[in-house]
Amino acid sequence: MAEPLKKLVSRTIVIAQESIDTDQIIPARFLTTTTREGLGAKAFYDWRYDASGKPKPEEQLNTIDAGEHRVLVAGDNFGCGSSREHAPWALMDYGFRAVVSSSIADIFTSNALKNGLLPVVVDPETHARLLADPGARVTVDLEACELTFGNAPPVKFAVEPFARRCLLDGVDTFGWLTDRIPAIEAFEEKNAA
Repeated sequence: MAEPLKKLVSRTIVIAQESIDTDQIIPARFLTTTTREGLGAKAFYDWRYDASGKPKPEEQLNTIDAGEHRVLVAGDNFGCGSSREHAPWALMDYGFRAVVSSSIADIFTSNALKNGLLPVVVDPETHARLLADPGARVTVDLEACELTFGNAPPVKFAVEPFARRCLLDGVDTFGWLTDRIPAIEAFEEKNAA
């Protein structure tokens, strides 16, 4: 699982296109692996590389510092299409820790939360301001469930409570359970009779 996510301060990268589907995030031909490592190089592959596999120098995803741009601001209906955990894996391996949009597909949201990527849904006005300001410095505060940028007041966002706890702790569901094995065993021993 990823490192704990409490407060993320980052510049944004803006991809304003609406209805970016999971096949655009990670093309199906790269779904042959069951590991996450290296998938960042395949993220948005068909946008980032030409037919011969050479990087397109004009593509912003090839020119930014992924360590500095950890928040993706995307057009409406981000992550639609087929269910694939490879999509959040690719985004995280590329360097993203949060995706912000005015709507994010439910299945993508579920996969993202289970894999350490924070989907943040904001109101249309906030979304429009973020889309209009590529490279803005934002703070995503998961403890307060607030996004702040510029001089705007903090914007609240919702995260399912258990998923939020897992992100704050840097564990997935299995890790959360295994952390509690001693308490589970003590309970079972106490109640065995």
